[in-house]
Amino acid sequence: MKRSIWIGYDEREELAYQVCRRSLLRHLGREIAVHHLDVRALRANGYYRRPTIERDGKLIDTLSARPGYDGAISTWHANGRFLVPTFVQQGWALFMDGDMLVRGDVARAFDNLDPNMAAYCVKHDYQPLEISKKNGDVQTRYACKNWSSFVIFNCEHPANAALEALIDHAPGRDLHAFCWLDHRQIGPLDRKWNYLVGSSAPHPDPWVVHFTEGVPNLPGYESCEYADEWRAEAEAVQKKGSGPHSNPPPNDPLTGPLRARS
Repeated sequence: MKRSIWIGYDEREELAYQVCRRSLLRHLGREIAVHHLDVRALRANGYYRRPTIERDGKLIDTLSARPGYDGAISTWHANGRFLVPTFVQQGWALFMDGDMLVRGDVARAFDNLDPNMAAYCVKHDYQPLEISKKNGDVQTRYACKNWSSFVIFNCEHPANAALEALIDHAPGRDLHAFCWLDHRQIGPLDRKWNYLVGSSAPHPDPWVVHFTEGVPNLPGYESCEYADEWRAEAEAVQKKGSGPHSNPPPNDPLTGPLRARS
């Protein structure tokens, strides 16, 4: 089956994205197309329709608001990831958050996947105690939290067709809880593929390290696990000075024509 990789991009977290992308490409052992998921681009061409607004420096996803929570989200791609099966349509597509450091060959995550499964992820039992993260963003709580931060979608599985409609109507917490799937349709990935800094049980050699609470250049996270490795990658990025939109891959759905959504 065809394979692709999508990294969540938010212009406010440019360096984190570049660290993720560079570390991914450095370790990638097979030729797989690597794309950036830029929800602003999807929104500009009418593909992303969720009512997301900017208020007082925060992003507000109004569909996710509930009593006691205004719908604040930490990144533009918080819910945009769930469009990946809709526009990719074929094969396996990996979405990963942009605040990750890759330490191994992500191509190996696609090995031995069962086409009967609709998705694969690390099934964390993540129940954060903090009320904020990053630069004061709200630390929301919901079922299956962080499962969708490194998720491989089977874009040809019929169950994932439901996402095209759900993305316009469902609260983010329901999407991140894989509400459209029977959980027996979600295969498990080894926990090395999504090691949560400050939360996951110790692992001798995680291949993907996720700075879900804050990357090491943010105040308060300078001394977290794997901070030195992240900073070394960041220094290499800054020396090279490449941007996310340079040399976009051919037929990239975010730079070329998209199938019209119903």
